[in-house]
Amino acid sequence: MSVISLKCPNCDAELIFDPATQKYKCEYCQSLFSEEETDGLQQQGGQDADGVVYHCPSCGAEIVTDQTTAASFCYYCHNPVVLGGRLGGEFLPDKIIPFSVDRTEAKKLFLEYFKKKKFIPKAFFNKNQMDHLSGVYFPYWVYQASIKGSMRAKGTKKRVWISGGREFTETRFFEIEREGNIALEDMTENALKKANHVLAEGILPYRMREAKPFRFGFLSGFLAEKRDIEKSQISQKLKKEAEEYAEKMLRESVGGYQTVTGTQTRYVTQQEKYEYVLLPVWTLTYQGRNNKTYYYSMNGQTKKVCGKLPVDYKKVTLTAFLLAITVFLSLLAGGYFLW
Repeated sequence: MSVISLKCPNCDAELIFDPATQKYKCEYCQSLFSEEETDGLQQQGGQDADGVVYHCPSCGAEIVTDQTTAASFCYYCHNPVVLGGRLGGEFLPDKIIPFSVDRTEAKKLFLEYFKKKKFIPKAFFNKNQMDHLSGVYFPYWVYQASIKGSMRAKGTKKRVWISGGREFTETRFFEIEREGNIALEDMTENALKKANHVLAEGILPYRMREAKPFRFGFLSGFLAEKRDIEKSQISQKLKKEAEEYAEKMLRESVGGYQTVTGTQTRYVTQQEKYEYVLLPVWTLTYQGRNNKTYYYSMNGQTKKVCGKLPVDYKKVTLTAFLLAITVFLSLLAGGYFLW
């Protein structure tokens, strides 16, 4: 089905009409746009833009999603809607790590994290801000490989001693050889183009041993995103990282030499495996000054938080002023100023 597609100018995700605010809302960054503001966006999207219409099983409302949204909420009755058709076939995840941090705990942990920062705007802590907190399953590729590596190099050892008032130096030369099988597990790579890469990677790692075979029931009550980065697009990057790690391990096995030169390495990937995995992330956005959107994420398993915080420069100026006054009065009391 072809529908009018409205794209968010901030993150390029789909806009959905929110009856509560009578505005268009971005599912991803939570930005709001009036009808007047979306006129230009609608012209850009055009009548032939791709979109999919789903019917809410609870109230019958139509839900429009973008090409990567796999599970969502009905913005009318607020019931969760699992869009199973989006994850079928080749897009069916292999595994999923369920949320182990619920919404209440996520709010508490976010607030504890933010309150430690002194110069955050006061508006950041209001109830409406925390209502933007969303639980989202983000798509990742998880790579495992078994690599046979070998290294050859030349090493030297020197011994210096003094005898009969003369200094002697002995240099010994060695042929160094190392060989071994290196198993690399759980190398995780973001599989969503519109995801903020700093946040997507900043909350890694996950405890992948707790991953479970994928079932649609895990998506109920949460958002989910479908991958739009294929393994062919990231395979060379992961293989290069795997070889760099293998080389590091081989080099670290060489010790006791003053110099190591002429290093030659060779790697053969004996086995490799890719798994498409959905990982739990709590996301929060904040619309700052000049319409700048700040993004924060929390690992829904380990509780690790990542994000760049807004700064209230009035608080910074006031704090600096009060500090200067305090220092001045302390110096004055100590007699450092003579009048």
